[in-house]
Amino acid sequence: MTLPFILFFVFAALAVLGALLLIAAREPIHSALSLVLVMISLAVLYLLLGAEFTAAVQIIVYAGAIMVLFVFVIMLLNAGVEERTNWSKLAKYAGLPLALFLLLELGHAMSQWSPRAYGTGTGMAGGLTGNAAFSTVDLSKQLFQKYLFPFEATSILILIAILGALVLAKRDE
Repeated sequence: MTLPFILFFVFAALAVLGALLLIAAREPIHSALSLVLVMISLAVLYLLLGAEFTAAVQIIVYAGAIMVLFVFVIMLLNAGVEERTNWSKLAKYAGLPLALFLLLELGHAMSQWSPRAYGTGTGMAGGLTGNAAFSTVDLSKQLFQKYLFPFEATSILILIAILGALVLAKRDE
């Protein structure tokens, strides 16, 4: 048993535990902190895959900036303890069969998986593009040239969401 093998299972278990805590937490701030645990665990898993840039972006953008935004909105809205209600009829009767179907589908997909189908590139970027010469410079050129509009549209949507949270918070006063 090698160290990367052990680290994979430790951080995969932490990611699953953080996701379960995210769902089960009554306080919104505890949910946000559980999401940080998930994102940091995913960053370590990206490092184990050899995708250092993706791991750095995961920590800087998601665990850093987006989570600061979530905590800011939670505190701005003064969200308290979540009020538990009875499950909806749709969740009660359709949730379990859909969850079982999802598990069966995932099991089928995992049984059909072949590492040769994803190319011989190193890390995440090499596996997605098929060539191992994919660099951060190429990624930035794609992001700021070919995909500039979706990148800027996403930032505008996040800004609109922040403004919407401010309007909702000020409406009660």
